[in-house]
Amino acid sequence: MEQGEGNLQRLLKWASEIGISDSTSCQASCLGHSLAVSFFPDSGGRGLGAARDLTEGELILKVPKSALMTSTSLSLKDDKLSLALNAHHSLSPTQILAVCLLYEMGKGKSSWWHPYLMNLPRSYDILATFGEFEKQALQVDAAKWAAEKATLKAEDDWKEANALMEQLKLKPQLRTIRAWLWASATISSRTLHIPWDAAGCLCPVGDLFNYSAPGEEPSGCESMEHATHDLVNDDSSGTLDVDASDSRRLTDGGFEKGMDAYCFYAKKSYKKGEQALLSYGTYTNLELLEHYGFLLNGNPNDKVFIPLEPEIYSSCSWPKESLYIHQSGKPSFALLSALRLWATPQNQRRSVGHLVYSGLQLSIQNEMYVMRWISKKCNTILKSLPTSFEEDRLLSSAIDKIQNLESPLELNQLSSTCRDEICAFKSNVVQKGERSSMQARERWRLAVEWRLSYKKILVDCISYCDETVSYLFHENNSVQK
Repeated sequence: MEQGEGNLQRLLKWASEIGISDSTSCQASCLGHSLAVSFFPDSGGRGLGAARDLTEGELILKVPKSALMTSTSLSLKDDKLSLALNAHHSLSPTQILAVCLLYEMGKGKSSWWHPYLMNLPRSYDILATFGEFEKQALQVDAAKWAAEKATLKAEDDWKEANALMEQLKLKPQLRTIRAWLWASATISSRTLHIPWDAAGCLCPVGDLFNYSAPGEEPSGCESMEHATHDLVNDDSSGTLDVDASDSRRLTDGGFEKGMDAYCFYAKKSYKKGEQALLSYGTYTNLELLEHYGFLLNGNPNDKVFIPLEPEIYSSCSWPKESLYIHQSGKPSFALLSALRLWATPQNQRRSVGHLVYSGLQLSIQNEMYVMRWISKKCNTILKSLPTSFEEDRLLSSAIDKIQNLESPLELNQLSSTCRDEICAFKSNVVQKGERSSMQARERWRLAVEWRLSYKKILVDCISYCDETVSYLFHENNSVQK
């Protein structure tokens, strides 16, 4: 704890010396005028709080371009690195930045970036770090496949970058897959978008902000100790590349050419002591876990896709990605519309198509059929999984009580399947020789928490559909009377 606090103070002192500031005026520390490092136990842990009342849209932190860590800024300070990079153009910008980060770590205290590097997390829990046990713990095929793809990609990237790492004579421990996973996870979870490098940049102090999902304040936030932000100009991710001339700049921040700095703005007005948060895009919990290594309880952007008959897709013009169940348990507008049309006799679909695409119910009978169909589909999915929602809820609580492999644990309330999973976890840790069973436990906990949130959406959808059917049934009876 004391070492961590000392590293933080050295970072803030160094940051002030290189021009990082939360004020337009000169001051001894880079923070203190608008922001202060604080601990928020219920909202992401260590983060940045308002040092005074802040107004929405107000500039609260500025990080000069010279302080941003990129492959360019690193190679400009090192001729050996620059020459080596010129011989490996086939590597992606992200692979290049990962090698540069490991190379810089190898310099130790002689690195100009040392105060910043010492404050980076020493481990991450993104999907690429999941072992076979954690992948299987996700239970859902789509999630297991996402984890498998992430693992294979990380291994391929590492193998491709090996020649460059050998040419740079990186220390053996920095050329391992473990070190590569750390570097690539740092980049995946902590980079900010910049217009001149597709890999993005690492931003000292700027990555102390915690995350809040769009529209979520502050209970939906998560710690940037595990993940920072990737403000990428990419419509598919829903994030923003904010320019100084863009009115959207008032939310979060972006690199501004006029100021030659990365500028952060208050996304809303804050009272002194409140946590200042960043929102860097709309992500499902699986996407957050894949790229950042954390989940959000009650993530408003989470969703579940249920398998649909081919005829449903062919009978409507809605894209597949719009056919899902919301985090609240309600079917999406597109899913309801598609199912209403599909449940209509084929020879009548053309005549009611305009009503369907307007979001209107076609009839009480049609709506009841659709709701029952969705409820049955969700029930089928839940029954196909190894454990139930309630079993996972109890297991999640039990995982939190596991302090070490030898600690006694009350298992009477758990099903035999959950008890078997706990035993499998302990066996897996012993077999793999994990340095820290706590780290292994965290990845397992995340897998269980993810599948729990997945099942909750299905359970809530069943309740919503059943309640709707009950309401429609009574309405129909009232009309008939």
